[in-house]
Amino acid sequence: MALPQLVETVLSSPKYATIEPGLVYRLGAEELGKRRSLKAAVKATKDRLHQVAGAYLERRPDYLRWLQRLRSAAQDGGLEALKPLCRELLAQHTSSRERLPYLPEFYAQTLGGLPPVRSVLDLACGLNPLAIPWMPLAQGATYRACDIYTDLVAFLSQALPLLGVAGDAYPCDIVAEPAQEPVDVALLLKTLPCLERLERGAGQRLLDALQARYILVSFPARSLGGRQKGMPENYE
Repeated sequence: MALPQLVETVLSSPKYATIEPGLVYRLGAEELGKRRSLKAAVKATKDRLHQVAGAYLERRPDYLRWLQRLRSAAQDGGLEALKPLCRELLAQHTSSRERLPYLPEFYAQTLGGLPPVRSVLDLACGLNPLAIPWMPLAQGATYRACDIYTDLVAFLSQALPLLGVAGDAYPCDIVAEPAQEPVDVALLLKTLPCLERLERGAGQRLLDALQARYILVSFPARSLGGRQKGMPENYE
């Protein structure tokens, strides 16, 4: 009975209430096998969830309000009208905020030289799909995104059509079940170090499993606090 109790305890916390339950079960089972008490296992599970997800969102987003604003902007002027709002919302997530100063150049340089990109799989996506207006995608492109937050992917599923693509978003634990659908491009933006925190070797297994013609991988250059810690040299 310890594992169901652990999962219930973790998911009862407002910070982790919308985490994909399968991930909590998996991490909880691992921690119960290593800890002497349920309390210690709960704390360890929460710590791991914070490292891979909780640290990146400073406050709980108002997804309903965001969606209303996106719909209003899209009605007023299409993708160009969406760009200022998308920038504002991208700034709410630590990872996507770091790309804002060079957002147009980032996608122009990494995707611009590829053959027409007709399908994208964005793994551990965070708010990155809101950067679609800057991506050089083929007309009629499909875009699938996944993340461990169920409320985030519900928001993205409704936002994607407003961003000019077909597709959906779904909750996932990509360590336990790597996506294997064929796509033109898979995005793994600052994701691999997080996967390694969950399970050593998980990043390489995911890369091996992906059925993508091209994989765009990025790594962090600074800590979440902005400190220089030799990350470029380490990840190179």
